[in-house]
Amino acid sequence: MKQYDFTKGDIFKSMLLFSTPIMMTNLLQVSYQFIDSLWIGNLLGANALGAIAVSGTVIFTVLSFIIGINNATLTILSQQKGKEDEDGLKRYLNAFVVILTSLSIVLGFLGYVGSENFLRFLNTPENMISDATTYLQINFIGILFLLGYNFIATVLRSVGDSKTPLYFVLLAVILNTILDPIFISVFQLGINGAAYATILSQGIAFLYGLIIVLRKKLVPFTIPSLPNKEEVLLILKLGIPSGLQMMVISAGVMAIMSVVNSFGEDVVAGFGAAQRIDSLIMLPAMALGTAVNSMAGQNIGANQWGRVHKIALYGVVYNFVAMMMIGVLIFFSSHIWIGLFIEDEGALSFGTEYLVLIAFFYPFLGLNFILNGVVRASGAMFQVLILNIISFWVLRYPLTYLLSDLLGEKGIALGMGVSFVISSIIAFLYYRYGKWNQQKLFSKE
Repeated sequence: MKQYDFTKGDIFKSMLLFSTPIMMTNLLQVSYQFIDSLWIGNLLGANALGAIAVSGTVIFTVLSFIIGINNATLTILSQQKGKEDEDGLKRYLNAFVVILTSLSIVLGFLGYVGSENFLRFLNTPENMISDATTYLQINFIGILFLLGYNFIATVLRSVGDSKTPLYFVLLAVILNTILDPIFISVFQLGINGAAYATILSQGIAFLYGLIIVLRKKLVPFTIPSLPNKEEVLLILKLGIPSGLQMMVISAGVMAIMSVVNSFGEDVVAGFGAAQRIDSLIMLPAMALGTAVNSMAGQNIGANQWGRVHKIALYGVVYNFVAMMMIGVLIFFSSHIWIGLFIEDEGALSFGTEYLVLIAFFYPFLGLNFILNGVVRASGAMFQVLILNIISFWVLRYPLTYLLSDLLGEKGIALGMGVSFVISSIIAFLYYRYGKWNQQKLFSKE
């Protein structure tokens, strides 16, 4: 498989070719959840669908720290790749394997034991507790598989390969699509069958990815050994703030939902449908954010700062063009997209109006992904955490609350849109004037 060396060659072409498979992989991840919900909703009903929705919130929250450490992989390993330090790449790869495996075992155990308590803390309806608990416990048993194939994908991207992860994520989606109805209906395992289908699909995808990587020697995996203190401390220094970023985002989304919930069922339903469209709209920007993280990381490792700033510039331009085109499409066809999910007139009206109002604010949200991706590539994880706290808790939630109070339900979209603009300006000011480029991750420097 082709591995890009981002320290040389045409930046824009590399960015386009590297980010496209990432976007397709992200689309597959979204479709994975969509297909899962489709089978469960149709075969088991609304109660089961609600149970997995609540369980999904718990899984996402509990995994935030591990996924954050996984994100730190991209920064550390891409810099090692750019430095052409084969020994450093091996050592940090080994350290990540040991730390992530250990944490997944610990969290898997704690999650299994505490599943019911987590669900009760979230005020899960009593009639969902039993199903949701079992579903959650089975997912925690297979947590290593979920983390494993996501970790391999991240490692491959750090060394410039975004195509290989696409294949084993595609495998997971195909397997889950086939196994869901078999385990749910044919084996009559109900909601437990959906959980078994998920971990089996992810387990096979993980093993397939591992076999490809080892057989083709795509990255220098070695037999795991105890990492040294310096490696562990650096990984935790970057991984913990990165994990907290996800928790800040998750909590911020829940806070926005509390504003939406105050407007009643039509607005909640319309907003829910709009958020499904949101998850598709943001795929190009999210893929670009991951791409520039890896690209900038390699060039920071190679000390080629001129190329780092060009990567940021091209990423911003690419984002603006792509997101403006999507914004125009959404502006003129929002009723069609919302109509795919809901038919109720009141909900359809709000969802359509929401997308029309926010359509041209999306490029500004994309700017945050690009600029924060470049800053993150230097290892400035704590600074990106602060930027996310500002974005969600100083801007997005207060502005949404204030404008919805002043303007009614229209204020939800306007408050969020204005916050996108202001937070992108703050992200640019930090990129331009902050000291993120003075980070030194490795002591030998």
